[in-house]
Amino acid sequence: MDIHDLRQQIDQIDFELIALLKTRMEVALKTKKFKADIKDSGREDQVVQRVKDYSEAFGLLPPAFSEQLFRRIMEESKKLQGKGYLLAGFQGEHGAYSEVAARRYNSKLAYIPCVEFADVFEGVEDGHLDVGVVPVENSLGGAITQVNELLIETPLNIIGEISVPIHHCLLTLPDTDYREIRVVYSHPQALTQCRDFLSRNNLEPHPYYDTAGSAKMIAANRPKASAAIASNLCAEMYNLEVIKEDIEDHEENKTRFLIISKKTTEEPGNKCSIIFSAAHKAGSLFEILRIFAENRINLTRIESMPNREDPGNYYFFLDFEGNSADENIQTVLEEIQKNTMMYKFLGCYAEVKSK
Repeated sequence: MDIHDLRQQIDQIDFELIALLKTRMEVALKTKKFKADIKDSGREDQVVQRVKDYSEAFGLLPPAFSEQLFRRIMEESKKLQGKGYLLAGFQGEHGAYSEVAARRYNSKLAYIPCVEFADVFEGVEDGHLDVGVVPVENSLGGAITQVNELLIETPLNIIGEISVPIHHCLLTLPDTDYREIRVVYSHPQALTQCRDFLSRNNLEPHPYYDTAGSAKMIAANRPKASAAIASNLCAEMYNLEVIKEDIEDHEENKTRFLIISKKTTEEPGNKCSIIFSAAHKAGSLFEILRIFAENRINLTRIESMPNREDPGNYYFFLDFEGNSADENIQTVLEEIQKNTMMYKFLGCYAEVKSK
């Protein structure tokens, strides 16, 4: 070990400190939903006393220094809480493609990572998050089943959508010699989407729970001869180098994301989404689709999913062009509702154009 190695350790620790501070600020923004007032002197005094005790126990850090540091951190937290950020939940680690979509949807939100899709829906439904950004279908992988199930089960509305091209990057630790890379970590779907690239370069794929999670792991654990497949955003967030961009096998790889909210949007929409189940008899689905055809309404998506509580029957997810405020659309929806066993209007919304 020499001074270069030690300085690398310091650089890594500094990066981790900044990442932890960002996480702390995110949690502070979430606590704002539970407080009537931003300032809480009693709570601040508790925090200060606790960190002073930690300083005493660990040594090297003077308690006065820790107090000064944390009072400054809490002051910055209160400033952020006072700015009135809207919170956008997404599934995955920071840098996930869902966060890429959220940033493109609205660059002025605070982006909050959630472990599961269900956590995003629950956070929005409970009011802890203002909106959620969730993938509903991929041009190569098809529908996201769990998200469709949650759309059935929860009372949330779709207030927007955005389609994001998925461009995978090969990421490594700084100063890594790309010729030494042997193992690549990523989500199984991303590894599949980059199969030809991995094969051409004799790289061994190792499945990981999340694309962004694999980048985070590389940055934290620093495994030798290893890389991650993830978004370009992950390179920025985890201090990694981009060895090669656009390594996906198919250029048309896109994911469509929905913006979900407890409220309906006041913005004019040009697309509507519904869920329904038809009677379990021949021709019942055709009769519903006929209503759209006769009224010259263009369908942009139709997906089916088995109803596990009623074997043999299906839920149908249907998107179509039009505004629900139009009289023609209202008439059609009323007729659809009369001819279905289960009907749910998810929302009328506009597509946000991705750059």
